[in-house]
Amino acid sequence: MNKAKVIESYKSAYPDPLIIKAGQSLEIEQKESEWPGWVWCIDDNRKAGWVPSSYLDIDGNSARAAADYNANELTVDVGNELKLIKGEAEWFWCEDSNGRLGWVPSECVEIVD
Repeated sequence: MNKAKVIESYKSAYPDPLIIKAGQSLEIEQKESEWPGWVWCIDDNRKAGWVPSSYLDIDGNSARAAADYNANELTVDVGNELKLIKGEAEWFWCEDSNGRLGWVPSECVEIVD
């Protein structure tokens, strides 16, 4: 597992993240994003969030989750240290020093080992 240092602060835009389970049906809404490889999805309870397209089996405007997924984003400040768990479409799933897990844009971190 790599470690990284935050070089640009990031504030989560979604305090109530979408969490999905493998096999769950989702509606897809076309929405512009600066992040290629991410799809705006809406669950049966009308909760919405960005999901990597690699986590989905897409058929038109509907999809089925191919894997469990949590859309939580971490708010981080310059100098914070993170453990990088996995990368996906220019974002990293990270753990901060307080044990919180979430996504951080790759442009905000520098890998240190």
